[in-house]
Amino acid sequence: MTDFSARRVMMVDTQVRPSDVTKFPIIEAMLTVPREVFVPRDKREAAYMGENLVLRTDRVVLEPRTLAKMLDALDIQPDELVLDLGCGLGYSAAVIARLADAVVAVEEDEAFAGEAQNLLSQASVDNAAVIVGPLAAGAAKHGPYDVITVQGGVEVIPQAVLDQLKDGGRIAALFMEGALGVVRVGFKSGGQVSWRFVFNAAAPVLPGFRKESAFTL
Repeated sequence: MTDFSARRVMMVDTQVRPSDVTKFPIIEAMLTVPREVFVPRDKREAAYMGENLVLRTDRVVLEPRTLAKMLDALDIQPDELVLDLGCGLGYSAAVIARLADAVVAVEEDEAFAGEAQNLLSQASVDNAAVIVGPLAAGAAKHGPYDVITVQGGVEVIPQAVLDQLKDGGRIAALFMEGALGVVRVGFKSGGQVSWRFVFNAAAPVLPGFRKESAFTL
């Protein structure tokens, strides 16, 4: 029988804390949420590895360090509403739900979405709801949001998503440039989003977040 709780502690001690993530609510959330539950059954043994966990070719569960540093930079408050794009099987939503007032998680893969809602219910995460729909469309009817997170790589953020961010809100995304990427946090003020670099990471680009390739003759 694998001792997943010991692995959780090890993940936090070897991947999260050494990455300068010191905010207690994030540490506590990552020590509490059973990551192994929110990954495919055949990948449970790999749940706490320090790398992205593949769900399908273009979808991953972000490695613990990437998610933790992203959340650290966003500084989510207990009264905030968060939009979580590309929640997969619900791990990110479960972690964020411990930091925020409520989470609206969007997943366009219907099988993932159904499983995520089941797993969140079983884990008694009652302040997160999973919406089925295109990731790039967000979930405008439940917004605007204080914080938006994108659980995968992007080349560009659709305007429809940025429009769902409150003025004074923050968005974190992993911008891929070839094989390398940078996580940036955007701050919205006066309707405009200004981005700042936070750290390097990598993940496959999510559906709907690729740049339109310029057509050339």
